[in-house]
Amino acid sequence: MNTRILLKSRPTPIVSPDNFEVVKEPLPDLKNNHVLIKNLYLSLEPAMKGWMTDIKSYVPPVKIKEVMRGYCIGIVTQSNSISYKPGDLVTGPFGWQEYAVVLDTTISFKIPNIPQIQLTYWLGPLGTTGLTAYFGLLTVGKPVAGQTVVVSAAAGGVGQMVGQIAKIKGCRTVGIVGTDKKCALLTSRYGYDAAINYKTSKNIVKDLSKNCPNGIDIFFDNVGGDILNAALMLLNHGSRVVLCGGISQYQNPDIQGPKNYLQLLTTSSLMQGFIILDYKKEWPQAITEIIEWIKEGKIIYGEHIIDGLEQTPKVLPMLFTGDNEGKLIIKISDVKSKL
Repeated sequence: MNTRILLKSRPTPIVSPDNFEVVKEPLPDLKNNHVLIKNLYLSLEPAMKGWMTDIKSYVPPVKIKEVMRGYCIGIVTQSNSISYKPGDLVTGPFGWQEYAVVLDTTISFKIPNIPQIQLTYWLGPLGTTGLTAYFGLLTVGKPVAGQTVVVSAAAGGVGQMVGQIAKIKGCRTVGIVGTDKKCALLTSRYGYDAAINYKTSKNIVKDLSKNCPNGIDIFFDNVGGDILNAALMLLNHGSRVVLCGGISQYQNPDIQGPKNYLQLLTTSSLMQGFIILDYKKEWPQAITEIIEWIKEGKIIYGEHIIDGLEQTPKVLPMLFTGDNEGKLIIKISDVKSKL
């Protein structure tokens, strides 16, 4: 029997454990070109709120009574595919479930044996989270050495990567987070030059100005709302605002857009959103580069791992309250921590 977590109802708008139901169902027979995968780790992302909502997006919404979508690391246990054999470690959109029977083309890629690389990193810095940071900053943000990069939700899975890649490219980095503990983490662990606690800040524009004496050249936004409005006031001429997410608005019944958008006009700046799937052909090259940065100690990655698939509905809301510290991952099955 396979433990699966299905979407029971759509958020209205707040994500709740009541939106899901846990069921046990028999596994289907293995057809030609299909593999049976035992899921080991499940990645949780703020984007899941969008996948649960019945609106037009870059992917169709998850259907009611359908297993919730999610990217996993798994191990092939049975195979009717010439491309994969039992024992292969793989990643892909295998969903919130203990086992997945999928067509072999569903698998994103086979995880190579690299002893220095922690297995869960294939959901973080080497998964879609890290690739989001990589392409969002380098392709959309276009950093230049000496420029100032500001990142909201800077201690999250994407934010910690953005800051470190920006430092690799020679930029000054300022992170915005919601606790003093996370501020200390940004500067001591992830190499940020400065950190701001927006929850204790009496004037976020003034605090940003103090920590960005030369203005903002790139604002990598994961939050939206008041933080975005504040950053827009400090843009330099020709700045880039990278729209990666809007955590502050995901649970808001009345979504608020940027009030200070005219700053884009007066500074000749660009605000652009992006979808990581747009760069899929370039993923291998990016992963190769990130692996080298990890080996060289230029990328250090923080994870928040919670045991138990059935905990997932309770854990997901942490992404919207900021209670997670680092990349949020569900551990489904016991495996060695490294390959």
